Amino acid sequence: MKNLKEQIIERLKKDGADIVRFGNIERMSDSAILKIMPETKTVICAAFRQLRGARRGIEEGSTYYQYTTNAVETLEETVMPLALLRACEVLEEAGFDALPQRRNQLIMNGEGSTNPEVDYAEIYHGKVAENQMNFEQCAVDCGLGERGLSGSILTDDFGPCQRYVFILTDAELEADPIVEPHLCDKCGKCVKACPGKALSADGKLDVWQCAAYYMGANRTKNPFMPTDAYDDIEEKLAVISGEAKLSPERAKDIIDRTHFYPPIKHAYCASICGKACDTECYVHLEEKGVLNRKFKTPFRKRPQWSLSIDGQ
Repeated sequence: MKNLKEQIIERLKKDGADIVRFGNIERMSDSAILKIMPETKTVICAAFRQLRGARRGIEEGSTYYQYTTNAVETLEETVMPLALLRACEVLEEAGFDALPQRRNQLIMNGEGSTNPEVDYAEIYHGKVAENQMNFEQCAVDCGLGERGLSGSILTDDFGPCQRYVFILTDAELEADPIVEPHLCDKCGKCVKACPGKALSADGKLDVWQCAAYYMGANRTKNPFMPTDAYDDIEEKLAVISGEAKLSPERAKDIIDRTHFYPPIKHAYCASICGKACDTECYVHLEEKGVLNRKFKTPFRKRPQWSLSIDGQ
């Protein structure tokens, strides 16, 4: 008969999880966990791959909605919640409490912060944000992977290309080992890939800069931007080349003007950059040959394209 840990792994993988890791409460460094559920003994992390092909349209400059709809929205709103529900049922059947934890995309810890994936006007900054888990730190503490220079969690199978959820439970389950950092070599390619220079050399992210260029404010990487875009902005060339340094208020103004691609008709913004930082990281790791999952052809099949802003 399978033990409880094996049953949970089997259930999560049946519902789409690719990696499942367990961390005991003693090594979890996020204080929010015990505020959320004081009796927590184990934190379970389940990671789900973002399809490699979901980035193909952006890589080719052809179709863009697949990244947001398949690699973000469908995982966050359909696949992962169902997997959490079923896995929590396994724990409840065994007599244990299980509290599912998925990101609330509209709740930010920092006042004045934002989430580039959603409409900034919907972001909530109230007291409830204090009891939100630090997903990246908890992923590391559960043994999912290592934190890369950009802040993304890197795994041996998918590099930075997965999303993940957690279960807090009072069941005491065997912990998996912490991953020793070995993938990120601090090459800085994630920093250089950002179309809005939102990442600093040390990996610090300007979330408002990121939000504006995530949506496509850089014309050199946005084939849908008309030539007269931002014509009434004095620093137009700086904005469309990714050289402008945007304050939060200026970023909001740029975002409000950036409607050159059909929006995703749910809670998520259509991404034009498609997390270029993560894509470049994946390409680098694949070229180094350090990822476990191999493909018949490399992801980057031809030189990267870029549009000219001459005459703008």
